[in-house]
Amino acid sequence: MASQRKQLLSRVLLVSSKAGSMTPEIEQKLRDAFPDHRVIAFNPRRDFRKLLTPRARVVVAGGDGTIEFVARALADSDHTLGIVSLGTFNNFARSLGLPEDVDDAIRAVRSGHPRPIKIGRVNGKAFLEAAAIGMFGAAIELGEAAKERVFGRLGRKLSAVTGAKPFHYELTGDIQGHGRALSLVFANTPSIGAGLAVSGVTPIDPFLELSVHAGRSRTDILTRLVTGRLGRREPEPGLDMGLRFTRLTVETRPRVPVYADSKRVGSTPAAITAEVGGLKVLLPRKPRRA
Repeated sequence: MASQRKQLLSRVLLVSSKAGSMTPEIEQKLRDAFPDHRVIAFNPRRDFRKLLTPRARVVVAGGDGTIEFVARALADSDHTLGIVSLGTFNNFARSLGLPEDVDDAIRAVRSGHPRPIKIGRVNGKAFLEAAAIGMFGAAIELGEAAKERVFGRLGRKLSAVTGAKPFHYELTGDIQGHGRALSLVFANTPSIGAGLAVSGVTPIDPFLELSVHAGRSRTDILTRLVTGRLGRREPEPGLDMGLRFTRLTVETRPRVPVYADSKRVGSTPAAITAEVGGLKVLLPRKPRRA
């Protein structure tokens, strides 16, 4: 007899046991707070979406990487995402005005309302924090490898940063211009990577922002890395000097690496777009400004 088809789930709680702040007590608190949700251990190698009904609600409790992995997986779907952030920097959750305290975050999800927010895409690849071209993206990738202690990759990532060279670029679309740079950063959140402050934009805004200053020199990138690691989040002078856009194309000479969040996704040319309504998230009626 054929095996009975598994029933799809309308409410799921994804829990990452590897999150830095996760403890058995917090996991039990989550289970108690969402008793009608099926609890599933987060595993990036398994496609949890196959378990969901078309309009399922997914609550994710985990670190930065887990939350952003799940959010990207739910982009352009009818699913609604709830976020309990247990990460180190919590850039995405903070940008949405979500609390970092576990009890407050649980309350925000339980009382929240589905709200469409913006994601970005670079050459079709979704990003939540930023897309980057050149050295800044390589520096973020290096920071992620260091945070995850993937020591075998550190040498290669470090050489990508130290060996980066300036390139000529031309912008077309909502912004017209050309110049020479070490990096170009296209932000969706105020801070990215290891807490690096880059912009004044949030996913609630209908546009992305090309940062005028972020990554303009090796000194700038190093300064942002250090202050981010030290936990400084105050806006820097001129931080609000960003150029807003919804659609942009970048061509460079020579071709240089392109990054979506902390992952390399190819090389230039790059088409960057703001996808308004690309993700539905449970938010308070009046989210706090990041």
